[in-house]
Amino acid sequence: MSAVENTQAQVMQQHVEQVWETDVLPSLMDYIAIPCVSVHFDPKWREHGHLDQAVEHIRSWCAARTIAGLSVEVLELEGRTPLILIEVPAFLSEQHTAPGNDTVLLYGHCDKQPEMVGWREDLGPWKPVLEGHKLFGRGGADDGYAAYAALLAIEAAQLGGVPHARCVVLIEAAEESGSPDLPVYMEAFADRIGTPSLVVCLDSGCLDDQRLWVTTSLRGLAAGTLRVDVLREGVHSGSASGVVPSTFRIIRQLLDRIEDAETGRVLLPRLHVDIPADRRAQIEETASDFTIGDDFPWVHEHVKPMETDPVEQLLSTTWRPTVSYIGAEGMPDVLMAGNVLRPQTTLQVSVRLPPTCDPDVALEELTNALTSDPPYNAKVQFLDGQSGPGWNAPAFAPWLEAALTEASLIAFGQPHRAFGEGGSIPFMGMLGHRFPDAQFVVTGALGPDSNAHGPNEYLDVPTARKITLCVAHLLYAHATR
Repeated sequence: MSAVENTQAQVMQQHVEQVWETDVLPSLMDYIAIPCVSVHFDPKWREHGHLDQAVEHIRSWCAARTIAGLSVEVLELEGRTPLILIEVPAFLSEQHTAPGNDTVLLYGHCDKQPEMVGWREDLGPWKPVLEGHKLFGRGGADDGYAAYAALLAIEAAQLGGVPHARCVVLIEAAEESGSPDLPVYMEAFADRIGTPSLVVCLDSGCLDDQRLWVTTSLRGLAAGTLRVDVLREGVHSGSASGVVPSTFRIIRQLLDRIEDAETGRVLLPRLHVDIPADRRAQIEETASDFTIGDDFPWVHEHVKPMETDPVEQLLSTTWRPTVSYIGAEGMPDVLMAGNVLRPQTTLQVSVRLPPTCDPDVALEELTNALTSDPPYNAKVQFLDGQSGPGWNAPAFAPWLEAALTEASLIAFGQPHRAFGEGGSIPFMGMLGHRFPDAQFVVTGALGPDSNAHGPNEYLDVPTARKITLCVAHLLYAHATR
């Protein structure tokens, strides 16, 4: 692999910076204004039309790029959300050739998480606001910018006169719902997608804005709705309490089966895995410079984190299972609560799983723990159980390790670093199985306080711009490896 010549690198960088400023930002702001909530949160998505609007908005921007041989198409299988499939033939120079069947797959999504509450008074999920280097609004960082970055990286490479292999860009519309449609499209259009030797996913995060961060592991997920019923209707607490068991207390007992209430440690053995030595070493290296949690919006400075040791923090957020309670039903608003013993309590339970944990085994153990031998013979159900795999990246090939360092130095001025991501990208495990010989670069612009899925989500524009440039250099490195 040879380095990009200085004049070519300058052309690429200038083009990326100019187009981000004059073209990407205005279009991305218009995209943020579209309330294209993912299908899980908007079952009437077809009727509302927001997802279709977002897909067409991105399609039209991509189709207008100056890229040799560009083909942009919206695919839509019966009963599935749409998928944008973009194909770009190999771009070769006089000095370089590449195998005609070699492919780079680049991925992003255009569906969004719901609004959530707590937005700053002058902000909102569908209100794009550029404040300094931060672009506020839902979906800009997670990850509406991905389609723009992928196409602009290809365009910059061609303008700089550097080669790249055939590129396929997939922009799906159901990632925030667990990517239920993507495997179907991958199978149906396998001949057009091909067998990539490099996969670039732009849906991850970074620990700071000083370098290119590459995600080497993702956690899986097991989730469901825990419901406890003891009565057909509510009764006066004065006459019933002491005889009728509280559904809330029963749920507390059930949760004690899966989580230590004192420490938060998950008590189900099959949800734990042995942590690979290379990942532990990576975590120890990263922990020497970073402490997790400094950017969280703590209610006051005296709140204590669950872990204070940086190594333990990173292990807990990447390679250990954790339980979160993300929704509740059966409880009236505080101001409307009468002295009534409620008939049922429902919680939405979400368990993050270590990258190599079997999600189906985890869901089975979680379900059994919560529903077997219920206290007081109450009616206990774990409904709508769902699971998704985590992912542990293959080792970087020497050419890719060198390319990541060079790209990060060019764009950020610092070498790249790798880290484990505590969240999930549901389809990554599927891609890993489907393309076992591919190299993976999973990266993104979600910094530690970008607050994806929450209020005041924002995209750090300089970081996204630099990632775009990094992708352009990686395309060159891949073509000349």
